[in-house]
Amino acid sequence: MISRKSSLEKELETVLKQEQRYIDKYKEKKESFLNQKLAQKIPDGLQEKLDAAFSKAFFLVFDKGTGIIEKTYKKEDLEHGYKVNAYSAEIRENKNTLRTFKKGAAASSRKNLLLSTAEGVGLGVLGIGLPDIPLFTGMILKSIYEVALHYGYAYDTEEERYFILKLIQVSLLYGEELVQENQKTDLFMEMKKLPEGYDMKKQVKDTSSMLSGELLYMKFLQGIPVVGAAGGIYDTVYLQRIMKYVKIKYQKRFLLDKARKRLP
Repeated sequence: MISRKSSLEKELETVLKQEQRYIDKYKEKKESFLNQKLAQKIPDGLQEKLDAAFSKAFFLVFDKGTGIIEKTYKKEDLEHGYKVNAYSAEIRENKNTLRTFKKGAAASSRKNLLLSTAEGVGLGVLGIGLPDIPLFTGMILKSIYEVALHYGYAYDTEEERYFILKLIQVSLLYGEELVQENQKTDLFMEMKKLPEGYDMKKQVKDTSSMLSGELLYMKFLQGIPVVGAAGGIYDTVYLQRIMKYVKIKYQKRFLLDKARKRLP
C-alpha cells in the first residue's frame, strides 16, 4: 500500500522547492546597465566606507539598538500569537494550521517593505546616502526579528545573531557559493551551535562586505539630491530579496524542528 504523506511532509516538500527555486534564480550575477554606467563614477574608497558603515550599524544595533527596535512592534503579542498558533498546530496539524506561521511572517514583511520604500526614497530625494545605512540595517534586522518571533525563535543570543548575519550574507550570494553557504545555514539549523572557531567580528565584516558590494552603486546614486530617489528604491529591492530567503529558511527550520521532535 502507498502511504499518504502527512501535512508536515507536504509543507516540507513545498518549502524545499521554494528554496531550490531561489538558488536557481541566482545561479549567476548579471550586472545591470545602470551599474555598468555608474562604475566609472564611483569615487575611490567608497566601498571601504560602506563596509565600515554597515559593520558599525550591525554592532550598534546588537549592542544598544535591539530594545529600540522592539518598541516598533509588540513583541509580547507576537510571542503570544506564536503560542496560540503552535497549540492549534499540535491539536490539529493540517495545511491551514501549519501555514498560519508563514502568513503572519509574510504580513510583517510586507509592512516593513512599505516602510523601507518610504524611508529610502525620502532620503534619496534629499541626497542622503551613507547616513541611510544605519536605518536600512535596522530595518533589515527588525524585519528578521519579526519573522523569528512568528516562528517562535529568539534573536538576541550569539547563536541566533550568527544565524541572522549568515542569512543576510547568503541571501545576496550567487552560483556555487550560494549553494555551499546555504548548506552552512542548514548545518546550523540541525546542530544549533556556532561553527568551530567562530568569530563574530569576522562574520559581521563578511555580511557587511556582501551588503556594501551589492549596494555600492545605489548608495552612490542615493547621495545625489532628487535623482537619489531611484537609488533609495533599491533599499526595498534588496530588503525584499533578503527577506524572501529569510522567510524560506525560518519556515524550513520550523518544519524540520517539528519533524525532528517525532523521531524516536
